[in-house]
Amino acid sequence: MLKPTIVLVAAGLAAAAAAAPARANDSSAEMASGGLIFVRNENVEMRSEDLIISAKEIQVRYRFFNKSDKDVTVLVAFPMPEIKVEETDQNISIPTDDPVNFLAFRTTVNGQPVTTKVEQRVIAAGLDRTQLLRSLNIPLAPHLRQTGEALDKLPRAKWDELIRLGLVAVETYDAGKGMEQHLAPRWALQTTFYWEQTFKAGAETAITHRYKPSVGASVQTSLGEPSQVDEDWYDDYRDKYCIEQDFYDAVDRARRDANSTFGAPFSEQRIEYILKTGGNWSGPIKQFRLVVDKGDADSLVSFCGDDVRKISQTEFEMKKTDFTPDDDLAVLILKRLPRQPAPNQPKKRPSKK
Repeated sequence: MLKPTIVLVAAGLAAAAAAAPARANDSSAEMASGGLIFVRNENVEMRSEDLIISAKEIQVRYRFFNKSDKDVTVLVAFPMPEIKVEETDQNISIPTDDPVNFLAFRTTVNGQPVTTKVEQRVIAAGLDRTQLLRSLNIPLAPHLRQTGEALDKLPRAKWDELIRLGLVAVETYDAGKGMEQHLAPRWALQTTFYWEQTFKAGAETAITHRYKPSVGASVQTSLGEPSQVDEDWYDDYRDKYCIEQDFYDAVDRARRDANSTFGAPFSEQRIEYILKTGGNWSGPIKQFRLVVDKGDADSLVSFCGDDVRKISQTEFEMKKTDFTPDDDLAVLILKRLPRQPAPNQPKKRPSKK
C-alpha cells in the first residue's frame, strides 16, 4: 500500500492577482485512466514497470519475461475511461475531439508500433444499446456537439423511445431561435483498445504505451482560502492527495503575498491513475518506478508515495521492489498563475532623450 508521503516544491511564489474561488463553474472533472490489462498467464512475469505521469502525457513501459519453454499468446487490452454526461453543463476533461481514440492512445512492442482493434459499447440502464444508436446513425460519443445535433434531427416518435430507454433527456434552452427543446445524451460510452500479444519462450518483451490524460482543472484553487478551511472538500483533498501542513503553509504564504482574500494564486491540475488493474501476471512487479512531473519549477505537487525523491527541477521519483499495487494514485498540481499588475497602477511615461 502506498503510504502518505508529501512531495512539495515551493519555488518563486511571486504575487498574483486573486480571481474567483475555484469551487464553482470554472472547474472541469478528471476521468481516471490506467495501464494495460492482460489476460492472466502464470508463465509471464513482469520484470519492470516504468510509469511517468504529467499533465501533458502518461507513459508506461513494461518489461515482461516468458519463463516457459513455449510461446505464450494472450489478449492485451487498454480500457479508456467511461464517458457519461449525467447533467446539463457537466464539464468533463477530454483531451481530444476524436470520437474513438479520445486519449490519443498509442503503443509499441519492442519498439515497433502495434495495430490495435477497438470496441465501443453504449450502455443505458444497464443494457447494451450500441446497435440501436448505430441503426439511427447517431454518433456514439455523448460529449460531442455532433451527437446532440444528430439526436435533434430524429422524428418525435424516436425521441419518446430513446427517453423511455434512458438514452436521452430533454433540455430546454435558447440556441439563437428562442426557447427550444433538445435531446441530450445520457448513455455511457465504454471504449477498449485491444490486441493479441505473443511472448516468445524464454525471452523478454518490452511494451510501451502513452496517451494524453484526462486532467481535471480549476481556474484558481480555493486551497488557502480562509473561509474554505472547514469545508468537507478540504479534508477530502488532504486524504486523497496526502497533503501535509508544509504544503498548506506554502499555499497560504502565496495567498498572503498576493494580498488575496480568496484562494492562493494557483490554478489546479488533477490526475487520477488506476494502479490496481495491473495485477494480471505471474507474481508482483519485480521493479516498479514512478515519476511524477509537475511541469513547471514553480508549481506545487502532492501525491501519496513512499521514499519519494526529487530527481530534477520538476520530477519526483518513487521506486518499489516486488510491488503489488493495492491503491490507485491521485496527483494534485498547483500551477502558479501569471503575475498581474497592481490595480490603478499608473503607466510609466517614456523618458525623453
